[in-house]
Order: sequence, then C-alpha cells, then structure tokens
Amino acid sequence: MKLSMPRFDQAPVLVVGDVMLDRYWHGGTSRISPEAPVPVVKVEQIEDRPGGAANVALNIAALGAPASLVGVTGDDEAADSLANSLRGAGVRALFQRIAHQPTIVKLRVMSRHQQLLRIDFEEPFATDALALSDQVDELLEGIKVLVLSDYGKGALKNHQMLIQAAKARGIPVLADPKGKDFSIYRGASLITPNLSEFETIVGGCADEHELVSKGAALMADLDLGALLVTRGEHGMTLLRPGHPAMHLPARAREVFDVTGAGDTVISTLAASIAAGEELPHAVALANLAAGIVVGKLGTAAISAPELRRAIQRSEGSERGVLSLEQLLLAIDDARAHNESIVFTNGCFDILHAGHVTYLEQARAQGDRLIVAVNDDASVSRLKGPGRPINSVDRRMAVLAGLGAVDWVISFPEGTPENLLAQVKPDVLVKGGDYSVDQVVGADIVSAYGGTVKVLGLVENSSTTAIVEKIRNNE
Repeated sequence: MKLSMPRFDQAPVLVVGDVMLDRYWHGGTSRISPEAPVPVVKVEQIEDRPGGAANVALNIAALGAPASLVGVTGDDEAADSLANSLRGAGVRALFQRIAHQPTIVKLRVMSRHQQLLRIDFEEPFATDALALSDQVDELLEGIKVLVLSDYGKGALKNHQMLIQAAKARGIPVLADPKGKDFSIYRGASLITPNLSEFETIVGGCADEHELVSKGAALMADLDLGALLVTRGEHGMTLLRPGHPAMHLPARAREVFDVTGAGDTVISTLAASIAAGEELPHAVALANLAAGIVVGKLGTAAISAPELRRAIQRSEGSERGVLSLEQLLLAIDDARAHNESIVFTNGCFDILHAGHVTYLEQARAQGDRLIVAVNDDASVSRLKGPGRPINSVDRRMAVLAGLGAVDWVISFPEGTPENLLAQVKPDVLVKGGDYSVDQVVGADIVSAYGGTVKVLGLVENSSTTAIVEKIRNNE
C-alpha cells in the first residue's frame, strides 16, 4: 500500500466525550523519605496537557484539521487550564461546566523521565444528556467525521442519539469504546477497541483466526461498518464485512510510553477519513502515528511534519530518487523542520572525483541537497550524438548513493527553470567559471529572495575529457 500525506486543512472533525486534564509534576529525587520507604521528589516543574477526548481533539488539530470538542468539566481552575490549552492549539472547545464537581484530573509524579505515582481526581458527572446531544446536533453541520471518545466517565450518556444524528447527515461515526457493553455503539462506522477491551466482550482469542472470526460476529451483531483492534506490539487488525482481514505490524522503533496511543490512533483515523482517505489507507497512517507517539513521554500530539516524515521513511522517500510530487512533500517537511534547501543540476553522465567534491561543497551550503539531472534526450541535445554514456536511471542511482545528496530528480528540458519555479530552493548552486548573473535560473531564485552561489570545479576532472580518453584508447 502506497502512503501519501492527506490534505487535512479541509477535514473538519467533531469530538464528543470524556474530557480530562493530564497534569505532570516533574522533579529530581536524591533521597528516601524518613517517614516511609518512598523517594522524595522536589517538584521543579508543573505541566498541564489535555487528556482523554481533549487529547483526541488536540491530535486532530496538530495534524492541521479543524477540530471541535464537546465535553463535560467542573467549573474550576483545571477546566480553565484545559480551555486555554485547547484554544491555543486552535481547537474549538465547548464545555458543559458542572458546578461543585471537579474536572477529571490525572496527576502524575515524574522523576528522571519515569512515572513514580499517579493520583486521580474524579467523580461521576451528572450530565444533561439531552443538552449535550442538542449541542452536538447544532455543530454537525459541515462536519465530516464524528468521534465518540468514551472513557466511561459520564459525558456520553446517550450514544445512540449521537450516532443516529450523525448517520442521518451521512457523517461517519468513529468510537473508541470502553466498558463491557458494546451494544451502545450499535451502527457506528468504526470502533477501535484494544485487544483487552475486545476480548472482554468476545472472550479470549487463541490466534488471529479466532480474532477474525469473533470480530466478524461482533460486527454482524452490532451492525458495525468496521472494527479495528489495536494489539500493542502485534500491531493492528482491521476487519470489514465482505473484505479479508488486514493485519498491520507495529511501527514503533522504541516504546517509551503508551499513554495516549489510542487517542492518536482514532484522531489520525478521523482526520484521514475526513480528508477523503479510504479506510485501509487511514488505518495505515494511524499505525504510523501510533509508532511515533509511543516513543514520547506522556500524552502527546503528533504533528503533520512528524507524520509526513514517517510517511517518507515508510515509502523510502526520505532520501533518494523522487518524483516531483514526492520531492515537493519532502521539501515541505524539511522546511517544517527549519531545514534549508540547496539545489544544483547537471548531466552527471560519468561521475568522477570532481563531481563528488563539488556535490560535497554544494551540500555544505545548507541542510538538504537536491540534484536535478537532465534526462537522456536533453543530454543528447546538449552534448551531441553518443551521449549520454549512462542512462538517466543509472545516473540518478549513482548520485543517490552519495552521502552528500539527499534527493535526486530528473527533468526533460534543457534547463531546470521550470523545476526551480516549483521547488523554490533557498540556495541555487552551480559549478564552473560563471558570474552569478550567468547562472541559469538565477533570476528566478533571486526574485523570491533566494541565494545564488558559484563554486569552482576540481581541475583536470571532466566527463567530456574522460569520454574522449576512452574513445582514443579504443
């Protein structure tokens, strides 16, 4: 399956569910308490992060999708902290504030990147289900996906009312389920239990065949559009009526903290489906995103540049020979990481020491080096009959193997001006005895504020000279 980055900016998602605040107390430990055999933590930093349904909305916004959130909180300082954090992230948050009840807070005491203790502040909310449903009903206009982020804390009282309201408008409903009764999610487009939650409902699964069989029965019983079972180190399994099971391996390089991984999965799914992606593609993207988040500490949002870079790594396009579409995505990602782009071009027919030295010097002018290569027809026009010696695919493969080169692309014209207009490098580099104004494309680059540089070539290194020497020795 070929992955690509969706257009999230036109993919509005509404999240409804249990909102909570994840609070972290960070500090050092250097002694054991004289009162009990426990470490003493000297708190040096207090950090608040949106949790639960708020973390789902935050992840959606971090991907660049418009996110709205409906939830229930207390009328207190923790609710104010949540509202401020979400507002700062661009999430439209609408809270039903309940007086004299605390906002759910999960307090974690951290030292040396390790969680020593978690303290929960929570009471079941006596929410007004009808008021919440009316609020959601007003917000569904223009929404492309509805997410039910259910932690069983009381915000979601009437799941069916919400599911039917969305389905009446043709809006897919994704639910992250909790509890021992999945019938409340009947008719949902997709539910995303983890393996433990799934087996609580259907019983233990000895192998994948049994998981698939019991999953199919559950989908039929609850009229589900699809079922995604997240399986930790065993990856994910997507089940759809009438389709073979789709098993995806775990993508994490190193698992540091699984907190919030389920939120990342459903938020990436929701944003991807809202952006028009087919479900298998959306699941593959969610699997990549989950592999990123478990390498972070605590609940954390995955940004669009992080996901784009993961896609490039997955597709083998982080470096090497790229199409124009792949190159433009790679450049967007590099710039999102504040990396500067250097561009050079040429025939590079027979790679020699002069080329290698020149490309190393070019790479030193910035963070990423693009080498644009004339295709075979344009080389023939420039160099005459018998050239190129090596076909364009072979020339690009050799260039892509150099440590100094990040990306290689070919172009059919005699000059790279059309390519330069689309790539817009920060630095245009050319080797040879030119003045800056003689470099092809210098006017294009200078017009948008880029830099043009001329680098010298290594003496006595010439492809033409090498070709003539070979021919003379024939």
